Amino acid sequence: MPSDLSPLIAATSQWLTQAYPPGSSALDAALVDVQARQAVTVAAWLRYPTPMDAALVLMAGPGGSARLDWITGVDAAGDPTATDDLEQHAWRTWVDEVVASWAACLLTDPVLAATAVTALAESDRTDGVPTEFRRLVSPGEGDLRAAALLRHPDLLAPVAELHHTGLLDRLKPDDALTA
Repeated sequence: MPSDLSPLIAATSQWLTQAYPPGSSALDAALVDVQARQAVTVAAWLRYPTPMDAALVLMAGPGGSARLDWITGVDAAGDPTATDDLEQHAWRTWVDEVVASWAACLLTDPVLAATAVTALAESDRTDGVPTEFRRLVSPGEGDLRAAALLRHPDLLAPVAELHHTGLLDRLKPDDALTA
């Protein structure tokens, strides 16, 4: 069983980029995707710091996007009896609400993002894994323009506030990164 959280990271990143879409160009879409993926990766690694944590969430499932969809007003339901709709929205079952909330916090607070990346660098989670989160912690002007919605504190507030306290607790200096 993989412990890299790929399905959870991919689905949660996709949810963020669909809920807070980029500008109209392909470059904007790519820049938003990278920023969302970096924020979600940091959040997921903080939320599930050990291989056992990752294995457990991959086995049990992260919970899905229903509450996030409701909070943001995203209409993801479609026709519940249509097979095409079920297949089209199956990825939403891999969205992790806490990870999405923590990623929203990181995207809207550069100091918190830097603190989170530093905490990861000091943990065992990134041992042997090349990591670079430049677009998350030091976004350029083009990154910020492309991700105007994805990084807007007022727009992300309803999602960020869901689990903000949990992220702050996880990042306390005296706490080790364990679940």
